[in-house]
Amino acid sequence: MDKGMHDGHRNRLKRRFLEEGMEQFEPHNVLELLLFYSIPRQDTNETAHRLIEAPGERGVPGSLSAVFDASVEDLMKVEGVGMNTAILIKLVPAVNRRYLEDRALRGMRAVSSEACGELLVSKFNGVTVERVLLLCMNNQGRVLHCVSISEGTQSMVDINNRRIVEAALRHNASCVVLGHNHPNGVAVPSRTDVETTCMLARLLRSMDIWLYDHIIVADGEYFSMARCNKFEAIFS
Repeated sequence: MDKGMHDGHRNRLKRRFLEEGMEQFEPHNVLELLLFYSIPRQDTNETAHRLIEAPGERGVPGSLSAVFDASVEDLMKVEGVGMNTAILIKLVPAVNRRYLEDRALRGMRAVSSEACGELLVSKFNGVTVERVLLLCMNNQGRVLHCVSISEGTQSMVDINNRRIVEAALRHNASCVVLGHNHPNGVAVPSRTDVETTCMLARLLRSMDIWLYDHIIVADGEYFSMARCNKFEAIFS
């Protein structure tokens, strides 16, 4: 493709996005448009196809989401993808998480399991390992800080009570919401989750801090333990 045809194709794809949005784009077109901004003078269509067709975790061709979830190292194994392109691709889910978090916080006037659940879903978007977060709130129910407590593997993480208490005291929290994700599972608490929540609620209560909820996130959904009749006694 010569320079004139190349520039014309880029301008047509940009104009299509501005006029129609991205809903009708094929997955490779989405990547092709994105790669314009890291590969300025080459045809990005072939690179986009190679990214989509690269083997995923199970050794089969991936998808658009698999591309964004891939590591920088794996992205750079694809022909035509350098460090700048890999970083640009990884920026997309990271920026999206910050956007969703900011939008959720803007609407959060007072504590509720629904508002906290939406916030935590945004915080865990694209996270592929188990992670523990703590929402620290004042006595009006406004979020003061979202603290990262610990990070583990794809199937386990240490919910460290000492770190949780330290974070709550450091941020002068009157109540807290514990959140963690099940990246390869469902949004349902395990037996260990329930036992840990009971111990944590008692520990925090002894320091006059209220554990408002423990929210588990998986695949864009959340489960509120405090809103489940089976567990509501833990939080009363």
